[in-house]
Amino acid sequence: MAAQDVILVFDSGLGGLTVYREIIAARPAANFVYVADDAAFPYGAMDEAALVPHLVTLMGDLIATHHPELVVIACNTASTIALPDLRKAYTVPFVGTVPAIKPACASSVTRRVSVLGTEATIKREYTRALIDKFAGDCRVTLVGSKLLAGYAESELAGAPVDDEAVAAEIAPCFIDDGVRTDTVVLACTHYPLLLDRLRRLAPWPVNLLDPAPAIARRVSDLLGPPSPTQRGGTTRAVFTSGHPPTAALARFGIGTNTAVAPAR
Repeated sequence: MAAQDVILVFDSGLGGLTVYREIIAARPAANFVYVADDAAFPYGAMDEAALVPHLVTLMGDLIATHHPELVVIACNTASTIALPDLRKAYTVPFVGTVPAIKPACASSVTRRVSVLGTEATIKREYTRALIDKFAGDCRVTLVGSKLLAGYAESELAGAPVDDEAVAAEIAPCFIDDGVRTDTVVLACTHYPLLLDRLRRLAPWPVNLLDPAPAIARRVSDLLGPPSPTQRGGTTRAVFTSGHPPTAALARFGIGTNTAVAPAR
């Protein structure tokens, strides 16, 4: 373990801030680099054959520049598509973000669970394999949202969309066929940015499952106990577009530095 751990948190945009928030609470002495590949946002619009080499190349540049002890891929789409390739290419440990289907199905009382993610995450074979492995007797409904991640970015930027638009995106999660859905997996790290609105707009109360606390625990497990000599950590942000949303980042106590160029 380094005298001062460096943790790189990576996402396509601002959604990974919900994961960063949990990790920094668990590791306040670490130095963080928050990287948003916003030049390529949203990843769901990029073909998988192009996205994987894009992520592998960009991650190589980031590792060479920032020398992290650990990388958190705070993006379900990137994790379900590229995590094996990233682990094969680089020796640094990676912590991915995948739909929390196992804990959702384990805790559901009504045995009705919905997985709310981007269209790219929902159609991944990896997601369906998690259902096959862990759903048991739960009925799992997959809901792919095209717009909700963008709504979350707008919310954080201070330009929220109206309630009707958000409600329309989450409505398919709520199944009532005599037995109601009681658990919704938030399978995109952007969605907890809307958590208060999702609770308010839900047609009935459900458990909205955010994977960020589990990711923070996994990071701490991999890094081990922090060194007693570690000082208070720092955080900086890198945006591949070169246009960091300063006001939004300030809400998470993050400053910015010069952005890296997007991978080509």
